[in-house]
Amino acid sequence: MRVPVVNMQGEQVKEVDLHPDIFEAPVNVSLMHQALVFQLSNARQGTHSTKTRGENNRSKSKWYRQKGTGRARHGSRNAPIFVGAGIAHGPKPRDYRKKMPRKMRRAALRSALSVKAASDQIVVLETLEMPTAKTREFVSLLRNLSLVDTKVLVLLPERDAVVERSVRNLPKVQTLKASYLNVRDLLGADHVLMPLSALGVLETILGTSPDVAAAGANEE
Repeated sequence: MRVPVVNMQGEQVKEVDLHPDIFEAPVNVSLMHQALVFQLSNARQGTHSTKTRGENNRSKSKWYRQKGTGRARHGSRNAPIFVGAGIAHGPKPRDYRKKMPRKMRRAALRSALSVKAASDQIVVLETLEMPTAKTREFVSLLRNLSLVDTKVLVLLPERDAVVERSVRNLPKVQTLKASYLNVRDLLGADHVLMPLSALGVLETILGTSPDVAAAGANEE
C-alpha cells in the first residue's frame, strides 16, 4: 500500500510503501477486543473495598424488641438493608491483571493499524520538527493537514519535549512514542499522524519477516 508523504505545510513531497505485514494484515476483531480488555484490566488498581457486616463498628445487639412495636422485625443494625451498615457481597481488593502473549498483542496492533490504513486514517509526515513549543503552530499544522477538530494520535520516534508541550493544551491531540503504541490509544483516535522516522520504528518492532522481527526483538 502506497500512501503520500506530506510536509508540515500539507504539500505532498513523495510516496512511501507501507509494510504489508503491518498495514495490510488480516483484521481480527476478537483479537483486538481481547487486547483492549487486557490493557484496560491491567490498568485497574483493584483497591476498592467495602466493609462487611462483621467489620462495621456498630452494636451487634438487637435494635428493639421483637413484638409489640408495630414495626418490622429486626436484629442488629449492621444488616445490609440499613444505610451506613455493612455491604452484602461488596467489592474487595483484588488483582485484575490478565496475561496475553506478546505475539497476540502485536497481531492485535497489526489488525488495528490495518483498519486505520484501509480507512485512510494514517497521515505520514516527512519530518515533524518544531523550533519552539507553541500550541498555535501545531494547530496550524493540523489545519494544513485538515485534521482540526478530530482526535489525533501523534506518534514520535522518541521523546520530543517541544512537540509534547505544544499539544498538551489540545484536548483531542495525544502524543505517544511509537514503541509504546497500544490498541486502546490507536482505536480511540480518528487519525494517526507520524513522521517517517516513527514509521521506521513501527516497521522494526511489528514486522513479521525474519530479519525485521529479529531487529525488533533485539530492541526489547
